[in-house]
Amino acid sequence: MRLFIVCMVAGLTAGVGTGFAGLSAATVIAPMLIAFMGYPWYESVGIGLASDVLASAFSAYIYRKNGRVDVTNGIYMLISVLCMTVVGSYFSQYMPNLQMGYFSIIASVCMGVNFIIHPVRKENSLFVRGTPQFQKGLSVACGAVIGFYCGAMGVGGGMMMLFILTAILGYELKTAVGTSVFIMTFTALTGAVSHFYFGEISGYIPALLLCVLFTLVGAIASSSAANHMEPAKTGRATGATLVALGICMVFETIIAD
Repeated sequence: MRLFIVCMVAGLTAGVGTGFAGLSAATVIAPMLIAFMGYPWYESVGIGLASDVLASAFSAYIYRKNGRVDVTNGIYMLISVLCMTVVGSYFSQYMPNLQMGYFSIIASVCMGVNFIIHPVRKENSLFVRGTPQFQKGLSVACGAVIGFYCGAMGVGGGMMMLFILTAILGYELKTAVGTSVFIMTFTALTGAVSHFYFGEISGYIPALLLCVLFTLVGAIASSSAANHMEPAKTGRATGATLVALGICMVFETIIAD
């Protein structure tokens, strides 16, 4: 019963974060499995990444149906992300995990507050106004940053993608989330396969299946709702989700310590 409750809460929360804000499910699921179930870090991240795959894929499909996925530039960013993830994975052994973890929490809360205060954003950046060649080049450069972050932190990089797509590339929020989950489908799949290949997952199959199921349910429900909401409401819902997840991560970190 304890496993069911933890996986349900973690999965649904992660799914809402994925559907509304394009966040990696591993960001939520891994810390909760570690804090409340005592699972090893490596296997917990693998379960979180595996939960990301279907949730992100279905969310991307829903956003794509509503014309909210930039496939053209997203492909270039995806290739760059996958290449730099390998590099980030190598350097992860030298990264200060605690400080990087706190950075993620603080960034999540700050982004959330910003979305609540300024829920509607216009596509007026240099990226949007640039030539196709410029857009592709900048997509590759930003993908390299995201990929390094993914590899170094061992997560899908959804929060970093949302920040770059909205703050730097100037995407409208729904397009940013749709493009983010599109890219994250492949990064999460790559990460999950590698974690299951090098790790020992056989003893954690029940947790894996439960997290995948509940994350998928939460992602489908939230992404469907997000695409039918007004831009201001979507922005505030995304902000509230980011702030709530940031607060949850703070408590999880305290409990884990």
